[in-house]
Amino acid sequence: MLKNIPSILPPDLLKTLQEMGHGDEIVIGDGNFPAANYANRLIRCDGHNIPDLLDAILELFPVDTFVEHPVTLMQVVDEENEDKPKIWQTYKDLLNKHQIARDKIHHDERFAFYERSKKAYAIIATGEKALYANIILKKGVIS
Repeated sequence: MLKNIPSILPPDLLKTLQEMGHGDEIVIGDGNFPAANYANRLIRCDGHNIPDLLDAILELFPVDTFVEHPVTLMQVVDEENEDKPKIWQTYKDLLNKHQIARDKIHHDERFAFYERSKKAYAIIATGEKALYANIILKKGVIS
């Protein structure tokens, strides 16, 4: 056992976060995300929701401060007829808790998000049930 490591983070995820370099991206996919289809490295966290994982990851993971948008969400397909997903507010609150401003969030169109995911260092598959809960984090440096 180690001290001060959130217990929700499995060893393979900790290893992956440590291996990642500046500019590498990690995707946290909801339960509907085709993670196994797109992943170069797949980390299974099926029994967990994204907000709990995101909070734990952000305890250890520096987000990139050299880019305009180090955080990316999947854009809602039919924005005119759908409300913004409630989980996005949860994400904004968590990002704020970890000193990441709301203006650092970008939204990619669904298929652009998928294409970007194929290039990510790793994808975390979760059991998150909320729609449009997918999120990409770009790793920064420790300053």
